[in-house]
Amino acid sequence: MSDPAEAVEMQAALLRLRRATGLPVVFGGLLHDTQRLRIAQVSGAQTRALHGLGINTGHGLGGKSIALSRPCAVVDYHEARHISHEYDAPVSTEGLRSVLAVPVVVRRKVRGVLYGAIRRPVPLGDRTFDAAVASARDVEQALVVRDQAQELLTLVREPVAGPGAWEEVREAHGELRALAPRITDPALRETLLSVCGRLAAAGAEPPPDVRPVTLAPRELDVLSCVAAGSTNAATAERLGLRPETVKGYLRSAMRKLGAHTRLEAVVAARRAGLLP
Repeated sequence: MSDPAEAVEMQAALLRLRRATGLPVVFGGLLHDTQRLRIAQVSGAQTRALHGLGINTGHGLGGKSIALSRPCAVVDYHEARHISHEYDAPVSTEGLRSVLAVPVVVRRKVRGVLYGAIRRPVPLGDRTFDAAVASARDVEQALVVRDQAQELLTLVREPVAGPGAWEEVREAHGELRALAPRITDPALRETLLSVCGRLAAAGAEPPPDVRPVTLAPRELDVLSCVAAGSTNAATAERLGLRPETVKGYLRSAMRKLGAHTRLEAVVAARRAGLLP
């Protein structure tokens, strides 16, 4: 079954698509398995005909888009000859004529489909297609980030053992810190940050002579990347910041930690229990 938080990403993308194109009806959903999609989000509909509709791979316009992993469109759904017509009844009930379907593809696997439609048999222009593809890319990126976060959470929840295992945990900590600001689901973001805190606390206990230090979230994000060996440019790309902004956060963190170099800052942060 699809994750409810993933459905929120789909709904947001559909609303952006409707605003960008002026399409009166947009709808879509995520695949429950490799062969079947269920339409769970609908905006602009006048009936309930599309809600909960199950789409099988290869069937109808959306099923064709899933099978081919590419956008598909028809000018007049009912007269189209290159699609099957299992879903004519709900499409007719809603009065849809010109329809497009764009797949959401993550790691070469279709995870969902976005639809846009109007109630007249007219061609949909390039602007509409471009907006639909951009909306699908937004969902893809959100799902990629969620997948990465879940994979990292699985990694760090496993027992740490063997040579070099702690370095893997430190690398995972840095990646989790970088991913957290990009997560739109508040519960998952809070989980990531909580795990980061536990990873940092799992290191050596701060010596009694080390004064407590508090770093701002972004200062800690930057320092986590630095600890993983990232340059300022790489850190900026990873966190979606400007290089100058990264330098500012790093300088601030170094000042708070009483460090004069990047390495001293990392060491001091680890001694203070801020990094694993």
